[in-house]
Amino acid sequence: MLTRNCLSLLLWVLFDGGLLTPLQPQPPRTAATEPRENAVHLPGQRSHFQRVKRGWVWNQFFVLEEYMGSEPQYVGKLHSDLDKGEGTVKYTLSGDGAGTVFTIDETTGDIHAIRSLDREEKPFYTLRAQAVDIETKKPLEPESEFIIKVQDINDNEPKFLDGPYVASVPEMSPVGAYVLQVKATDADDPTYGNSARVVYSILQGQPYFSIDPKTGIIRTALPNMDREVKEQYQVLIQAKDMGGQLGGLAGTTIVNITLTDVNDNPPRFPKSIFHLKVPESSPIGSAIGRIRAVDPDFGQNAEIEYNIVPGDGGNLFDIVTDEDTQEGVIKLKKPLDFETKKAYTFKVEASNLHLDHRFHSAGPFKDTATVKISVLDVDEPPVFSKPLYTMEVYEDTPVGTVIGAVTAQDLDVGSSAVRYFIDWKRDGDSSFTIDGTEGTIATNELLDRESTAQYNFSIIARKVSNPLLTSKVNVLINVLDVNEFPPEISVPYETAVCENAKPGQIIQTVSAADRDLSPSGQQFSFRLSPEAAIKPNFTVRDFRNNTAGIETRRNGYSRRQQELYFLPVVIEDSSYPVQSSTNTMTIRVCRCDSDGTILSCNVEAIFLPVGLSTGALIAILLCIVILLAIVVLYVALRRQKKKDTLMTSKEDIRDNVIHYDDEGGGEEDTQAFDIGALRNPKVIEENKIRRDIKPDSLCLPRQRPPVEDNTDIRDFINQRLQDNDGDPTAPPYDSLATYAYEGNGSTAESLSSIDSLTTDADQDYDYLADWGPRFKVLADMFGEEESYNPDKVT
Repeated sequence: MLTRNCLSLLLWVLFDGGLLTPLQPQPPRTAATEPRENAVHLPGQRSHFQRVKRGWVWNQFFVLEEYMGSEPQYVGKLHSDLDKGEGTVKYTLSGDGAGTVFTIDETTGDIHAIRSLDREEKPFYTLRAQAVDIETKKPLEPESEFIIKVQDINDNEPKFLDGPYVASVPEMSPVGAYVLQVKATDADDPTYGNSARVVYSILQGQPYFSIDPKTGIIRTALPNMDREVKEQYQVLIQAKDMGGQLGGLAGTTIVNITLTDVNDNPPRFPKSIFHLKVPESSPIGSAIGRIRAVDPDFGQNAEIEYNIVPGDGGNLFDIVTDEDTQEGVIKLKKPLDFETKKAYTFKVEASNLHLDHRFHSAGPFKDTATVKISVLDVDEPPVFSKPLYTMEVYEDTPVGTVIGAVTAQDLDVGSSAVRYFIDWKRDGDSSFTIDGTEGTIATNELLDRESTAQYNFSIIARKVSNPLLTSKVNVLINVLDVNEFPPEISVPYETAVCENAKPGQIIQTVSAADRDLSPSGQQFSFRLSPEAAIKPNFTVRDFRNNTAGIETRRNGYSRRQQELYFLPVVIEDSSYPVQSSTNTMTIRVCRCDSDGTILSCNVEAIFLPVGLSTGALIAILLCIVILLAIVVLYVALRRQKKKDTLMTSKEDIRDNVIHYDDEGGGEEDTQAFDIGALRNPKVIEENKIRRDIKPDSLCLPRQRPPVEDNTDIRDFINQRLQDNDGDPTAPPYDSLATYAYEGNGSTAESLSSIDSLTTDADQDYDYLADWGPRFKVLADMFGEEESYNPDKVT
């Protein structure tokens, strides 16, 4: 292979004009300008008198890739026109791979590749050449650039980068139906030779599929490929370079092709008759059997719809499709009875839901089968003749009277006897009994419609041959009413009449109530009792609609003469036997205004609110009495306290200054006036702030002159009077602490006992009554005492 490639390269150099390819336009080649083979000539210096040819040309060198020789591969030669062969010129090489991949002989300019190259790794190298004078070390001409291209060889096989492939095509497709396009990639140079020209072929998969050699498109090669026969195909594809010629490299890949389903097959029943056995006790709506039609198609193409063809038994059954198994599920629409009919036969049709119009010509896509159902006999419980029994009985029916009967039968072949039982809902219910053999129901106790108007219980029927089989039915017994209670007046039993009532005036409308269950259309009649019909003050007017009115018979009524009237009213019903009762109504005479509005009926109505009872009135009066007793007791205690205080003041007249005439703080205000100063004039009273007033922020100090012994009490009190008059903290009201001494100018003179003469004679206070109403209380207090002995003041 390497020898052939080298020979090809040599021939191409010889016939194509050498290895050098210009990078830019060049002048036409002549014998004088044509360089030597595998050489680049470098131009020398020009002369003003001689035209020098251009020796340096932008060319390309070629080197064969994957060179495996023992010696370095020769690439080309550099030569300058200034090099006379005397060894004065030195050639240098720089750029890509200089010194590592490519070397140059400094004297001859020969270039060699020192290692094997791979075009797919690096397709070309750019280098720079320079001719230098050995002695002067100066460049003989400017540096020039050239390219060394790696010459491609067919060393890479085609590869399917996207393989393996998966594809699908519908079954029954015509020849040439598109399946898939594959593509192989060759890393060799597509611009040089046939190394990268790929040709496709099928190694495995014929005769079902074919491939285009140039494009790699896979198509079907056989018509009517059936998925139901074979669904999966594995195709081996080869890609070969060198145009498929001998010696080219090849690569392969696998394509997995699946035939997709189409609805080309109708459903088919595996047999023409299906036999099913169903117990007669099967409940309505239950599944009693399954049938299935086979469709070799897949997915929605295999979906089947089942229908019952109208015919014998078709209205008792229904069929639906099981979506998971595509089976036809037969269900029961109506109950079965072995004794009535033992077998049913009908047809079932199976058809596809999704049809393909391309295959209509093949025939109808449906199939039909016959279904035979045999009903199996089952031992069943007794059956009552009615779903509900309703009976009636009068409430006065004697005990043991038969009021009705229930009937149950065993419909099975060889019927069994039936026994009956009452199923009471709660213990203690025993109003009725049943004959276990005949099923007759009788009363077991006296009934009372007013207590229980209706009875609802169940009766159980049980087979003698199989006691576990039972049936139950409800029995409803209505108790009929017997007229045993007389009618009575509905509320109210009391009414009122105005004093100014006129004759013929309706003062009250009454109605009747009967505890009996009155039949439809029953009438009540109202009338006065015979004893009240003689000279009646009131009468009863029957309105013939189960109501009556109380009517006045005279002009005006007087509360003073008679406050209450009692009117006996007789009421009869229309049932059998007729019941009647006498009801007494109370009529109260009331005072009314001109419009007939009641103002008052008695004392209780005047003072009490409407609806206040006698008990409430007694409670209110009792509370009032208790409150009055508390007030009287409190007043008595106050008077007793005043008497005790007066006795104390008579024993010591000096205390009277504090207890009676001090209008300031009262008895507990001991700082209002210190009587100790009167008893002992030598005591100097301290300046204390009174507690019965709130002092101002600015308080003027009191200046009291010392009280000397034997000072007259009048001067002392006058001095105190002046002090209090000038004191801003003094109270704004009179106080005996200030005005105990009235002076000689007073009409009443002094009220204090200080100036009173010491005597054992009785003091007469009668003159106090002449001083006016202000002194009346004082005169009454002192006028009651027979003697008064004041203490002496020292």
